[in-house]
Amino acid sequence: MEKQRTFVMVKPDGVQRGLVGGIINRFEKKGLKIVALKMISVSKELAERHYGVHKGKSFFKPTVKYIISSPVVAMVLEGYNAIDLVRTMMGKTNPADASSGSIRGDFGQFIGRNIVHGSDGSDTAEFEIKLWFKPEEISNYTRIDEEWLVE
Repeated sequence: MEKQRTFVMVKPDGVQRGLVGGIINRFEKKGLKIVALKMISVSKELAERHYGVHKGKSFFKPTVKYIISSPVVAMVLEGYNAIDLVRTMMGKTNPADASSGSIRGDFGQFIGRNIVHGSDGSDTAEFEIKLWFKPEEISNYTRIDEEWLVE
């Protein structure tokens, strides 16, 4: 098992619907550690860099417009197998296909308003963490329950 860091964003619909605390609580209850957290009004430039891999696709411009429409909550989570764990907890991208019990399955209705974003792999996590956070904004600490989470 590998300890990893991953990037997670509560998107504008999650912020506007008051779901931030509940979403963070799910991650913490699972044993993931928050090592960076901030609310931010996203600039067009940052949104375009974040979604740059999709530039030229039909949903690129609407996605950028949506992400800059309201504040988001950006965070870095740390834990064993954190990337896959977070992706499972979020559920499938389209909330209509997401399992009940997942964040998107419980709170989302449409693919364009799917509550959260999470890195899809280690390279993406590294890119997104560096894009959204300065090194000094990320905390290194040991949480008291860490020794009880893994054998």
